[in-house]
Amino acid sequence: MEIHQIDPTKDARWTVLVERHPHASIFHTQGWLQALRHTYGYETVAFTTSPPTGELQNGLVFCYVNSWLTGRRLVSLPFSDHCEPLSDSHEELDFLVRYLQSAAERQGWKYVELRPVNQGFVLNQDESRFAVASKYFFHSLSLCSDLDQMFRRLDKDSVQRRIGRAERAGLEEKCGRSEESLKAFYSLFIATRSRHHLPPTPYKWFQNLIKYLGDALEIRVAYKEGTPVSSILTLRFKDTLYYKYGCSDVQFNSLGATPWLLWQAIVAAKSEGATLFDLGRTEEDNSGLLGFKNHWDPKPRRLLYWRYPGTPFLDARRNWKTLVARGAFSVMPQGVLKVAGRLLYRHIG
Repeated sequence: MEIHQIDPTKDARWTVLVERHPHASIFHTQGWLQALRHTYGYETVAFTTSPPTGELQNGLVFCYVNSWLTGRRLVSLPFSDHCEPLSDSHEELDFLVRYLQSAAERQGWKYVELRPVNQGFVLNQDESRFAVASKYFFHSLSLCSDLDQMFRRLDKDSVQRRIGRAERAGLEEKCGRSEESLKAFYSLFIATRSRHHLPPTPYKWFQNLIKYLGDALEIRVAYKEGTPVSSILTLRFKDTLYYKYGCSDVQFNSLGATPWLLWQAIVAAKSEGATLFDLGRTEEDNSGLLGFKNHWDPKPRRLLYWRYPGTPFLDARRNWKTLVARGAFSVMPQGVLKVAGRLLYRHIG
């Protein structure tokens, strides 16, 4: 076998592979890759054993992250909750992984990172020398039951009653991709990130997601008497709805607007044929978000990111660099945090 490289944002065969492969997600699509490239300047590449003139049978997609601050590395994929290798053959996948290990050593990459959902992924730690780099929880919800059954399975206090409270509060929902919706979302997003002592993702990122994903993206904003109180950003690919971002005004949290918006998104997606709700990854130490998602899916799976060369796993809570950064962010005003986000995120991917 030989290894070939393609640009997945330009090679039409990549879209064909993504559309037909059962493990493909929104994060494999050309739209998502274009948004990464045009926001952060990442070069995208896919490695495959398929020859240039033939049908694409498999592929591992990556972004080159070339940073003077955090090093040169190959990541599959930055700012993506997961990115499953698209291969039906263990032999071909193993060949691709071995090639990447060799290439990493030849070209001096700091590491190669893989983010598979399937933890049966063929990575024997002793043989491949990949090691766990990050640990998360992964929540998802089947949408195959009827709506009444699904609703009854949700946490009675934290979801069902809060949705009812939102309905009684007379909240208004606006849904779409307009500049007005994006500005309302981003204003709440900045406030939420500030509460968590983190810089916001650049506004340009969301503009590019809208530009390149089009109607696969939806922003929902809940208003109370004309004031935006909560917003979520969801994505859709094939039969899966993805919850990617959520934010709110803490003063109105008692209204239950965020669970209400999520339920509205589920009802709409199910009516259009969606069968799975992907709530994405959650850090182990993010007890607030973990508790929120547990009310929708009480039995999350483990989600592990793998790196080669492997280094011992370091809990982010004990990483002094993370602690120092969060301490600095905690005293920054929102305007400075926005600038920090524009400057730093391309180095983080």
